[in-house]
Amino acid sequence: MLKLYDYTGVIHFHSEYSFDGRVSVREILQTARESGIDFLMLTDHSCLAAREEGLEGWDKNVLLVVGQEISPRFNHFIAFGIDEPIKVDEDEDVPPQSYIDKVRKDGGIGFISHPDHEGTEMFHVKHYPWVDWAASGYTGLGVWDFMTDWQSSLRGYVRAICSYMFPALFLRGPKEITLNRWDKLNQKSRVVGIGELDNHDTPTKLLGLNVRVFPFQRAFKFIRTHILMKEPFEKDDKKDIMNLLSALNNGRAYIAQEYFREAKGFSFFIYDKNIKVTMGDDFFLKSRSTLQVRLPEQGKIRVIKDGQVFRERISKWLECAIDEKGVYRVEAYLKRIGKYRPWIFSNPIYVKQV
Repeated sequence: MLKLYDYTGVIHFHSEYSFDGRVSVREILQTARESGIDFLMLTDHSCLAAREEGLEGWDKNVLLVVGQEISPRFNHFIAFGIDEPIKVDEDEDVPPQSYIDKVRKDGGIGFISHPDHEGTEMFHVKHYPWVDWAASGYTGLGVWDFMTDWQSSLRGYVRAICSYMFPALFLRGPKEITLNRWDKLNQKSRVVGIGELDNHDTPTKLLGLNVRVFPFQRAFKFIRTHILMKEPFEKDDKKDIMNLLSALNNGRAYIAQEYFREAKGFSFFIYDKNIKVTMGDDFFLKSRSTLQVRLPEQGKIRVIKDGQVFRERISKWLECAIDEKGVYRVEAYLKRIGKYRPWIFSNPIYVKQV
């Protein structure tokens, strides 16, 4: 029997240690506790200051992992498990392969951040996409980024106000170009998908009013990443961080937009009479095998195989036989206010022929 422990976290956000952040780490941790979050993965620009200040590790019931965002003009990269910050200024023209290799050499893991970010001209937000797709060696990429998704809804002041007040109603899910690229990459090698928040709690003016985009108590309700671990947390800083990063590196994770409904209880397995595997695992076809998906609430379930819809059903569960190799992942959509809205996006299971 495959027993896993599902922990809810937030990856990629900024504190007062970033030039464009403003909230203390301790305040963010308090908000995370109130929001039911198990772990946070901090990514301040060009520094590991929160670790240097002794903040990494357990704070009551929230585990803080300190990483950094490497942020030249393009090709932003978030890294975890590194000992020293990798500093690249925005005006430096540095090949991303150099810092990808540096992260790996240091024993860390790294993710292409907001790969298809477009910014928004209306609010003078520059675009920060990933442009060097010849690079290799990264652990994964941001499949669904809250800020990329939300900023794409800012088309006109009335729409912008509505989107600020009710952001969950305007989120469209991962960009099609991002999902298509992720599917193609996964057919060549393992590329782990994560959800990103990229929140700064930025003060700005909207129609002359001072607003915060977004306070963490609001932002934490949106894009989260669940990590499935073979062992439960033990409140041991070093061991728990190591196990968390290992599970993420292996792709034992799924992304969820949890404003309307928490996703805990979601499961995705492939099994036969001898073995059962889940997200991030390899499965070798030897006999009749079954793919199984379960949701905590009825929704639209899509099984994607090699980038194409393989099965679709509106239900709390889906089971089907499989007899072909391929890269299988799951999407789930939750019906709210008359519309199926993007909810859960899993990492793949890699089915191989013996």
